[in-house]
Amino acid sequence: MKELMLGNKALARGLWEAGVKFVSSYPGTPSTEITEEAVKFDDIYCEWAPNEKVAMESAFGASLAGRRAFCGQKHVGLNVAADPLFTLSYTGVNAGLVVVVADDAGMHSSQNEQDSRHYAIAAKVPMLEPSDSAEALNFAKLAYEISEEFDTPVLIKMCTRVAHSQSVVETGERKEFSKTYEKNIAKYVMMPGNAKRRHPIVEERTKKLIDYAETTPINRVEFFTDELGIITSSTCYQYVKEVFGESASVLKLGMINPLPVELIKNFAARVKRLVVVEELDPIIETHVKSLGIKVEGAELLPRIDEFSQNLIAEKFGKKISAGVTLEDAIPARPPVMCAGCPHRGLFYSLKKRKCTVLGDIGCYTLGAVPPLSTIELTLCMGASIGATHGFNKMLGKDSESKTVAVIGDSTFMHSGMTGLANVAYNQSNSTVIILDNSITGMTGHQQNPSTGLNIKGDPAGKIDLESLCRAMGINRVRVVDPYNLKECDAAIKEELAAQEPSVIISRRPCALLKTVKHKPPLHVDKDKCIGCKSCMKIGCPAISMKDGKAVVDQTQCVGCEVCSQLCPKKAFAREA
Repeated sequence: MKELMLGNKALARGLWEAGVKFVSSYPGTPSTEITEEAVKFDDIYCEWAPNEKVAMESAFGASLAGRRAFCGQKHVGLNVAADPLFTLSYTGVNAGLVVVVADDAGMHSSQNEQDSRHYAIAAKVPMLEPSDSAEALNFAKLAYEISEEFDTPVLIKMCTRVAHSQSVVETGERKEFSKTYEKNIAKYVMMPGNAKRRHPIVEERTKKLIDYAETTPINRVEFFTDELGIITSSTCYQYVKEVFGESASVLKLGMINPLPVELIKNFAARVKRLVVVEELDPIIETHVKSLGIKVEGAELLPRIDEFSQNLIAEKFGKKISAGVTLEDAIPARPPVMCAGCPHRGLFYSLKKRKCTVLGDIGCYTLGAVPPLSTIELTLCMGASIGATHGFNKMLGKDSESKTVAVIGDSTFMHSGMTGLANVAYNQSNSTVIILDNSITGMTGHQQNPSTGLNIKGDPAGKIDLESLCRAMGINRVRVVDPYNLKECDAAIKEELAAQEPSVIISRRPCALLKTVKHKPPLHVDKDKCIGCKSCMKIGCPAISMKDGKAVVDQTQCVGCEVCSQLCPKKAFAREA
């Protein structure tokens, strides 16, 4: 049956058809929907893991047990999972193990633009790279065959455009698969003596995979002319086809590591001009040059941002249809925290006290934008606490009295706990604020170990943040309601003054959760409003100024009353 599918949904379908039994992932755009779609199949056990490292280790355990397994993450998530990945290359697998990494060229929702193909090369594991939804489904199934044939984990590299675009796929039936676990200490216990004997096996496997890359149908030549030959992969293949049609010959690479040798040499020998079109780093180009072949690429195309049909056409001096154009420029719409966001009141209190705020990864990173402009650092998951510890250790009392770390509940579960352990163990006088909005907000409301619900919304083990922080050695732990500005201000003042580590838990569910019942929206009494704009200081999108008076958008306001606490004239009220 043929169906129009999102790339991520198609890949999840491929997992099901391949007989996958176990899925463990950590949500991260643009990879999240793979696991959200996989959980819809009752044949597959699915879970959200606390972080990507745990997800990969759990998936390996399932593979070891003889069941096909999968874990997914975005590109920066693979950084977290790199430790097990590199050694999994040595141990190999039992049943097939496939790992998806979704890159984000253009940084639509990411803090860097890394190219995950480097991981495949460094870890010496095969990587497949689909260019549309149909390939996402088919490559998922093929990856398990490769994994078991070559005794290796297999990486599938998605990207934002493939993950979040739709194209037609042809679905198939599920094929069940299982193997028996057999004890094998020499293969699976990577102490130095065993690891040393496994490394030559990895090198020999790479040679066999190169031979495979020479003949696999997912590396194919589309020959039309000898004037121009283009080597490409992923979405770049789609752009090349749209721009050139049959005016260029194409070597389309579906297996991006290891790369073929003879296939590339033969293709290069057939064309007068050879160009590599790839995002982002010159991985294919470097390989081609290592074969002694003259090729263009990096000097023609940029190494930053995602490509497009227009960019490729421009760089090659070609014209394509301009399409629909708008006469009027569309005004920029910068991202802001939602109306009623529980983080807003807390950030306002931090700004009022002129705190140095070291932040983390999550929707609360928007505390860095005007008018709050509070967060001064965002590095990676969990970094806020470790950075605050080091910052305070170096600057001492002047820093300790005004510096805080802010981190979300899901991010704290992911990698904040070790940072807090460092604060408790090495005793920096640091204040940590856990922004507990009872969900993983930024990636679309996924559960985490502190919510008490699993991926299906069923009751699950629940970690008590207060008890956990105390058990880690933090004596001062308190909970505040971020809608209560006086309470927030008092807590921040007292904990910054304390001469020991402390944790403030700012607890209020995300305003967008379906389970949250809001109060009626507020309105502004124009007779009382003096146009002082005090209410505008919190940056709520439901409040604006019109004719010198504050106005509340009734369709956005959730009645949180944070704005009313700032109004000197008490002009905010509810409808009678």
